[in-house]
Amino acid sequence: MKMMTDLEIAQAAKIRPISEIADAMNLNEESLSAYGRYIAKVDPKYYRELPQKGKLVLVTALTPTAAGEGKTTVSISVADGMRKNGKNAVLALREPSLGPVFGMKGGAAGGGYAQVLPMENINLHFTGDLHAITAANNLLAAMVDNHIQQGNKLGIDPRRVVFRRCMDMNDRQLRQLLSGIGGKGNGMPREDGFDITAASEVMASFCMADDLMDMKVRMGRIVVARTFEDKPVTCADIGAQGAMTALLRDAMMPNLVQTIEGTPCLMHGGPFANIAHGCNSVAATKLALKLGDYVVTEAGFGADLGAEKFIDIKCRAAGIYPSCVVLVATIRALKYHGGVPKDQLNNENVEAMLQGCGNLFRHMDNITGVWNAPVVVAINRFYTDSENEIAALKKAIEDRGAACALCEGWGKGGEGTRELAEKVCAAADANPAPVPSFTYESELPLKQKIEAVARRVYRADSVTFSAAASQQLSKLQAEGWGNVPVCIAKTQYSFSDDPKKLNAPEGFGITIRSARLSSGAGFVVAFAGDIIAMPGLPKAPAALNIDVDEDGRIEGLF
Repeated sequence: MKMMTDLEIAQAAKIRPISEIADAMNLNEESLSAYGRYIAKVDPKYYRELPQKGKLVLVTALTPTAAGEGKTTVSISVADGMRKNGKNAVLALREPSLGPVFGMKGGAAGGGYAQVLPMENINLHFTGDLHAITAANNLLAAMVDNHIQQGNKLGIDPRRVVFRRCMDMNDRQLRQLLSGIGGKGNGMPREDGFDITAASEVMASFCMADDLMDMKVRMGRIVVARTFEDKPVTCADIGAQGAMTALLRDAMMPNLVQTIEGTPCLMHGGPFANIAHGCNSVAATKLALKLGDYVVTEAGFGADLGAEKFIDIKCRAAGIYPSCVVLVATIRALKYHGGVPKDQLNNENVEAMLQGCGNLFRHMDNITGVWNAPVVVAINRFYTDSENEIAALKKAIEDRGAACALCEGWGKGGEGTRELAEKVCAAADANPAPVPSFTYESELPLKQKIEAVARRVYRADSVTFSAAASQQLSKLQAEGWGNVPVCIAKTQYSFSDDPKKLNAPEGFGITIRSARLSSGAGFVVAFAGDIIAMPGLPKAPAALNIDVDEDGRIEGLF
């Protein structure tokens, strides 16, 4: 029997009118702006006076591999399992970027019977939020170049424009280019380039904003260039923040959708976690905490990236903290970290899996030891997992004093995660008023914050700063940015800055090669290794499989 694809499962699902989902949540009809029958935007201003009653559950994962871990699928199925158990659960997830959708990673709507609907719309344009962010970003870029062209009253040094254009698509051709060529009327020739929208500072600032006016302030303080006298020039100096906010007004409202089982989901924002902070918007998370008793959210990639940034950046700024952390593990990924080649991951290998548990245990220790949060391990089951492997993994986890349960949401939906959901709720209920425990204190200098993350979370022996990074960090410290969090951009495939160092490497150093300010988002990005902000398409991109039939039915979308 042929297994149904994610798209076929989504298209066969019975989706409820979004008005029914809103009614079940007791949402004010005036706060809703419908996008067709199955999607609506929710205006948070109608809920300002409501208290945040929900317990926050963060879903993160071990260090990702090419085998795939299914973190979004687990997030969805945990919330569905909670609802099956009679709990008032709400999801707060990130929006997909078109780059991964048409590239190789896939979308961000889950998989199997743990999906958010309507899957095609969500993965293709959705409500246009990312396009609005793209437009706002490129308006600012255009106004910077126009200011230079129209007399340059601020004295911007064209060689030191740091704000880049963006688009929501993988296109390596646009990483570095020369703009403004062709004569005086076409602008000032200068080096330029594009980032993917999910890696842009506008996206990061958008997702860190509490509300529309906070977002406007954040847009205004984005540093776009420096003058010939080495003074920073901001978006507010250019005067673009008002028009940018107008473009982003509707985008700032979280999107209400539903899972296959009717669990409400606020899906909003989507910064990359290996460059930015990798979480959905603060506005959506806070709204969800007012509407649900349990709020399930996720952070990108492994816990060393996504969870660390969620806690040290998002939670610190938003005044929230998880009552429980769900750590997603797969037996396939553990075998990979234990040295098994990708083409042999379907074969039983208990010894290699237990060897790979070093990676899982390090993440568990960080969650409980560094961030002082209870952890529940979700064993995301694949059909190739043997009973011997499952039994051995459960014992290894329980021997370390942690709770765990199988997650079979992909094949069974919420019914396949009821035990896991029960354990997650029990852990959250036992920690109703979590006390924040950050990796570092705000008062530490930027370099010491970076060292704290590298040593405490990655377990690096040393941190080396290039001459350029040292100079940049010293300058930012002197200019008053020393009290903001740090956002380390590094490979997602290792605790180290070398993607080939799998499992739980020891005896390594981290090298910080450069740093830049993300003033709108409110953090400093430190680059460890070569991180690309504009991905390229693979040799056989997923776009080759996507088509539409004569009835307008989409095919080949996962």
